[in-house]
Amino acid sequence: MSTILQVENLARSYGEKNLFENISFVLSQSQKVALIARNGAGKTSLLNIIAGLEPCDAGTVNLFNPDSFEYLRQEPDLDPSKTVFEEVYSHSNDIQKTILNYEHVIKGEDKAEIQHAIEQMDAIQGWEYETRVKQILTQLKLPDLDQRIKQLSGGQRKRVALAKVLITEPAFLILDEPTNHLDVEMIEWLEEYLAKSTLTLLMVTHDRYFLDRVCDEVLEMENAAVYKYMGNYSYFLEKQAERINNQNKEVERAQNLMRTEQEWMRRMPKARTTKAKARIDSFYELQEKASNKIYEERMNLNIEGVRMGNKILEINDVSFKWGELAILKGFTYTFKRGEKVGIVGKNGSGKSTFLDIITSKIRPQKGHIQTGETIQYGYYKQQGLVFNDDTKVIDVVKEIAEVVKLGNGDTITAAAFLNYFMFPYPSHFQSVYKLSGGERRRLYLVTVLMQSPNFLILDEPTNDLDILTLNVLEEYLATFNGCVVVVTHDRYFLDKIVDHLFVFEGDGVIKDFPGNYTQYKAWSDDRKKKEQLQKRMTVRQVEAQKPVVPASNKLSFKEKRELESLEKEIAALEAEKSEIEADLQSGSLNTETLTKRSERWAAIIPEIEAKTDRWLELTERESLQ
Repeated sequence: MSTILQVENLARSYGEKNLFENISFVLSQSQKVALIARNGAGKTSLLNIIAGLEPCDAGTVNLFNPDSFEYLRQEPDLDPSKTVFEEVYSHSNDIQKTILNYEHVIKGEDKAEIQHAIEQMDAIQGWEYETRVKQILTQLKLPDLDQRIKQLSGGQRKRVALAKVLITEPAFLILDEPTNHLDVEMIEWLEEYLAKSTLTLLMVTHDRYFLDRVCDEVLEMENAAVYKYMGNYSYFLEKQAERINNQNKEVERAQNLMRTEQEWMRRMPKARTTKAKARIDSFYELQEKASNKIYEERMNLNIEGVRMGNKILEINDVSFKWGELAILKGFTYTFKRGEKVGIVGKNGSGKSTFLDIITSKIRPQKGHIQTGETIQYGYYKQQGLVFNDDTKVIDVVKEIAEVVKLGNGDTITAAAFLNYFMFPYPSHFQSVYKLSGGERRRLYLVTVLMQSPNFLILDEPTNDLDILTLNVLEEYLATFNGCVVVVTHDRYFLDKIVDHLFVFEGDGVIKDFPGNYTQYKAWSDDRKKKEQLQKRMTVRQVEAQKPVVPASNKLSFKEKRELESLEKEIAALEAEKSEIEADLQSGSLNTETLTKRSERWAAIIPEIEAKTDRWLELTERESLQ
């Protein structure tokens, strides 16, 4: 099996902070490797060094096939002046150049140019490539392909960048948090796509199901070193526990030996022989080893929230629309003490709007919401919190509270609470500007939890948080005796935390499913199979009654081109519809824009239906030829 990547003795530091040193590893063809570490440990720096975007302090990186390498960064570098289509096809290989030319030419009316472009596509077998690209673009629900990159949201840009790296089918692919901004349906498609692919993959992700089902090896960055585990995430958890246990045993043996050595050092004669000096050097090495114990035990935090009365939150016959887009239709629900609810649904279905409605940031258009007098919300938002960059980490939390009250009546200091959420004491006096993006999100989470809420609302809490932080948050929520409502695409997180789900099915319909995500997925898949079976039976019955189409009813050249054009037009309209739906539920539009977008949304529906009917007609005739 050929070598794809070789990293030898790599080191990188920022000022006094040592990210990693003397790390070495090799990736072979078709290996799929996950990189795991806490936020701020240098994962992104390592990926940037491998990609040649950042220098290292020492060591070497060898890419053995650099012409077939792609890198999806957390913050993609796209050309804002290009359209989505131009950016996706911006690579310089012959197939993409030919397809780009074909797509431009068919928008015109020069038959000679169109015929020449078709012949070029035939010559390079570009039709299959174009079909595969369209499948990727459709699955990622990209916006209008003629839209400029500068007009896209951060999530849309991430999906454009993902499509751009996937369509080239590189031999080696690096992905930095690829599941951010994707809904569960997209994640499951990407999961299956990568699992079946033969490419070599190095990936950073917080999505543990995704990691478990795609990767066959884990690299763990810890204490500036790298540990290798030949297996998936489940295997990693087992072997990591063994490593920590073995390392702690070695440290305990070193500590016992050090006590003897300390006694010898105290009564050591003044005359220092060569042998004595060697023993002194060994003593200091032993002292360093004895201080390296890894503490897996964590505080059992049971934070005391504000007392919760009998009335918590009652939603009575609530309806809400953005223009013609229904978010809620007559929704009624009464929350009970201690319940934990997960919210799932496609992007643009109104999940974040629902959170703003129940917290009274948006007023319902029909119905009413009653909140108990004792309810105190803790609202963790996707947008995060803007910190003063020059403020010290400890001062950020002390502005909220000097101490945090526990459920048993005891208190812990703000510093201890920070430490629990993986901000070690030396980092408390760091300025905020020195924190990584993930560390800032973790600090924001601490500021929400420190306010002792009794009703937690978490909107995509797993984005930008590392796996270790998620484990800590899950521990915290397991002992939290208030209510929790969480919107997340992280299926593992949902399975560990929630009692039931609100499933946003579209058009204002919310299904209350009694179980976690895995149970819902099994139920949903079974329902889809039954629907597909029923649909096939209906189609067969219709086909049996259809008259035979005469052989003369073949598609003309013009109709074939129309069929190709319809596929693009329908995809573009669907993308525009999704984009408008996302805008309508964002809550950021003024009245005039909201009205215009709503009117456009209403006009798109019959247009899609008409074009789809024509596409079905032509497709049916083509299949009978």
